[in-house]
Amino acid sequence: MRDPGSFRDPSGYVFTRAGRVFRAVDQEAYRNFLLLKSSGAYDALIERGWIVAAEDAGSDEATQTLVEAESGRRKVLEHPRVPFISYPYEWPFELLKRAALLHLDVHLLALDFGLTLSDATAYNIQFIGIRPVFIDICSFVPYRDGDYWDGHRQFVEQFVNPLLMRALLGVAHNAWYRGALEGIPTADMAALIGWPKRWLSPDILTNITLPDRFQRRARRAPDQPSREPKPLPKAALQMMLRRLRRWISNLAPKDVGPTEWQQYERGNLSYSDTEESRKQEFVSGFAQNNTPACAWDIGCNTGRYSQALLQNRARSVIGFDADLNALDVAVARASADNLAFLPLFSDAANPSPGQGWAEAERPGLHSRSKADAVIALAIVHHLAIGRNIPLPSVLDWLVGLAPRGVIEFVPKSDPMIQRMLRLRRDIFDGYDGDQFERALTRQATIVRRLELTPGGRTLYEFARHAG
Repeated sequence: MRDPGSFRDPSGYVFTRAGRVFRAVDQEAYRNFLLLKSSGAYDALIERGWIVAAEDAGSDEATQTLVEAESGRRKVLEHPRVPFISYPYEWPFELLKRAALLHLDVHLLALDFGLTLSDATAYNIQFIGIRPVFIDICSFVPYRDGDYWDGHRQFVEQFVNPLLMRALLGVAHNAWYRGALEGIPTADMAALIGWPKRWLSPDILTNITLPDRFQRRARRAPDQPSREPKPLPKAALQMMLRRLRRWISNLAPKDVGPTEWQQYERGNLSYSDTEESRKQEFVSGFAQNNTPACAWDIGCNTGRYSQALLQNRARSVIGFDADLNALDVAVARASADNLAFLPLFSDAANPSPGQGWAEAERPGLHSRSKADAVIALAIVHHLAIGRNIPLPSVLDWLVGLAPRGVIEFVPKSDPMIQRMLRLRRDIFDGYDGDQFERALTRQATIVRRLELTPGGRTLYEFARHAG
């Protein structure tokens, strides 16, 4: 089965068979792959954990079928499977920044071995936990003396401009990027940055202001012959990449003040220390009893309960939350404690849809992978009351994500819901504990139930009905 996102590069495409991941490459791309390996660059990149491995697939049935169908025009490589495919519009600031720095590091190392990268798309990066890895082996091509960086504009629009939106303006890149899959256009970024100080800072002048001016001039006079650019010495290209790397490494989100959810686990209104301890024990017990290979934490916040899963036999966790400040803390938690945890931006009421060519190039969030288990703590009321989604629909969706899990029910008497209803009319007659249990048991069996306080918040462990 061909990967629907792997069709734009004529040199090769990715396909899967029986759970294995292959890449079919043409003869030129295969020669470049052999050069990558013989030059020593491949071993250096693998040793650093910067690229996904690639090896000749051999002569098994999958590769033989392809070679015969292509009349021997393509060779077949095999890659290890990346645990979960994510996209730049789902990455919080720190992960996008790490991806940008890795791309530059890979390019600089390639140049040391006489190679360069043919493009600079952010979609060539994936994450294993919070560790970025470069996945497109066909991007490595021989370097020719005097070559310019063909991917400069692409790198700026897919990495730099989105980072600058948050660093300079305090505006998250995610919704913009999701609406423009090729990144934030430089013309748009130049307009957002404004005149005059920021335009004239050296890094912005080099990477945004002047390229925007050149593009505008070319559009106004498309028939005028362009000057042949002077060759760019290799040392100058390396200096440009290193300077860009230093700039990006110093970028940080603009401080627009803490969000409520970023500070939620410190002194929130909803839990006493005893209740918090019981909740941790319940989630830990669930992980110990089920040993999920991959659990999803819907509304992961700063990752506290994702960490509880990982400390109790869960092998990996994908977390989803719409609060980017909380996700920044979650990334820091995963980094500090070396957790197999990938925190991603997602609005549970509006997750990433199928997008791109034929609405399949970038598959929707929940069609890319299946979870072994799901936890959904303190999120049902935000969907059912905060977003007006009927309670049965919320539970049908959550139970559909994984065969087993933990869901928290928050009653209307809870201080958090009282705050939510303070400025709006209570139209939620269908929201109470009995109706929650009826909706849950339509699709699942309640395995365990724990009231954190009498008549208060309640945790439910469920097992989805077979079939």
